Amino acid sequence: MYDFLLLALLAGLAVAVVAGPLGCLVVWQRMAYFGDTLAHSALLGVALGLWLSVGSGVAVTLVCLAVAAMLTVLERKQGLATDTLLGILAHTFLAGGMVALALAPGGRPGIEALLFGDILTVTGTEVLVMWSASLALLAVLAGCWRPFVALTVHQDLAMVEGAAGKHQKLILRLLLASLVAISMKIVGVLLVTALLIIPAAAARRFSRSPEQMAVWAGVVAAVSVALGLALSWFGDVPAGPAVVLSAAGLFLFAGRGRQLGA
Repeated sequence: MYDFLLLALLAGLAVAVVAGPLGCLVVWQRMAYFGDTLAHSALLGVALGLWLSVGSGVAVTLVCLAVAAMLTVLERKQGLATDTLLGILAHTFLAGGMVALALAPGGRPGIEALLFGDILTVTGTEVLVMWSASLALLAVLAGCWRPFVALTVHQDLAMVEGAAGKHQKLILRLLLASLVAISMKIVGVLLVTALLIIPAAAARRFSRSPEQMAVWAGVVAAVSVALGLALSWFGDVPAGPAVVLSAAGLFLFAGRGRQLGA
């Protein structure tokens, strides 16, 4: 009877272990708006999956990766500020995705599940895919961690240490795109950025080094998933929003704990 809860927990933990440390880089480099842009573009990926009769996960991943690469190219050629480009891309892909979904053959998918996630319906196969993808992302993140941190501190310092700043920025964006793609099932396109930012922001309150913050952010994200599922089960509320609310509660608790400790 409780197998679906175990699968949901395993799926959530697969996302949490990557969202924590990757979210730290998002917070440090102030890339929250980029996460929103990727999340909005995921709707277009779902629509393309319906139109082309391919799995939505594959289509969403390809679209998110394309958006990450597109932003990097446009930054070099258009001469516009990054936040301006993100605003253009986010609203364009959101509108395009909604129109494509409305015209998709075979009827529209559940919009609420796309927006807020549907973690309680994950299958064993999906859990395996999520963990495989998460471990791959963690391996890349671990290999690039020092250049990413150096790039966060100062791009010129990153270049001195041998990190090609533009390439590292592209790799980081591709990692974020991949995480957004595998997170849709958990919290949906509207809440995925919150799962990246809130645990990292909570961990920042009591961490003394980048590595400590990355580990604690992963722990906070994992606990948020567990608390969110419990809240969903006992309170009969949507699981995706419950996970985000749990993360927000831990953020407030971390802030209160720091004040008391001070």
